[in-house]
Amino acid sequence: MEFGMFHEFQQPPGATAAEAFRQSFAQVDAAERLGLDAMWLAELHFAPERSVLASPLILAAAIAERTRRMKIGTAVQVLPLCHPLRLAEEVATVDQLSEGRLIFGVGRSGFAHTYATYGVDYGESRERFAETLAIVKRAFTEERFSHKGKYFSYENVRLAPRPVQKPWPEIRVAAASPDTYEEMGTLGHPIFIAARTGDLSELAPHVKNYRSAWARAGHAGRGEVYLRVPVYVAATEKAAREEPRESIMHLLRYIGDRLAASATASGARAIENRAARGAKMQSIEYDDVLRERMIVGTPASVIDRLQELRDELGLDGILAELNPGSLIPHERVMTALQFLCEEVMPRFK
Repeated sequence: MEFGMFHEFQQPPGATAAEAFRQSFAQVDAAERLGLDAMWLAELHFAPERSVLASPLILAAAIAERTRRMKIGTAVQVLPLCHPLRLAEEVATVDQLSEGRLIFGVGRSGFAHTYATYGVDYGESRERFAETLAIVKRAFTEERFSHKGKYFSYENVRLAPRPVQKPWPEIRVAAASPDTYEEMGTLGHPIFIAARTGDLSELAPHVKNYRSAWARAGHAGRGEVYLRVPVYVAATEKAAREEPRESIMHLLRYIGDRLAASATASGARAIENRAARGAKMQSIEYDDVLRERMIVGTPASVIDRLQELRDELGLDGILAELNPGSLIPHERVMTALQFLCEEVMPRFK
């Protein structure tokens, strides 16, 4: 299994932006030193109470320059908000700077407020996502190309620089809507799945549909699945249970409120069940969170739970959220990271 850390470059209450960057880079440096496989960068806009990670590719370039081994991933780059050619140039640049260590994770984002702030209709997000991804892939693989689509038109484009990895840095796609699983299986892209806005026990049927679509399309292998999930590892079960309580519950209430509010936004579909999922997140009890939306415990119990999920979902890796909600102190995040790398990860290698 691939082990990664999902990072939001959290800005805790009372911390300056400079302090947020300093602590986050200290965690990145520790992950490189401890042998973690990958560092995953979120994309969060206009949320100073939560994060300073508005520019994942800029931070990916910074991480590329201070590491030599660890992969660097975007989780996810929000494609409908991007200019496709500028994005292709920046992705290729980071792949060059990292000497081929970039993983290009992409998605739409489930929250319409960022789209509204940028002046992009969320109702266009699915079409914009598909067109942007198609353009970026052509830019990576064709010496010259022209494109005429609904949102973008280009003539005789030549990309420079070109990525180190061929045909492109590995593309992984966030799958949250039921129909996205089948679409990505058909296209042949690895996927991210998440436990933040739904229960872990609900994921298996969607993964089965993804792999069925993968097989029907004739792709080799079975389709790779990576789980983004809050993880907290501590020396005792009591500490593992209680130390992240305030932070994770704060996050679920925050996201639940945003999700419910987006239920009536342009582009929200009945299949996504936003209102019900948002309401559940706002009212969920902590015991249910521990059972269905987190992996917590001592290294031994975290190993056992990961083995269960690997067997159930056929996981190829995880993106461990070690500070979901931004309220877990830096020192405790560093301890959890050390437990994850030194005691949990070796059991899956």
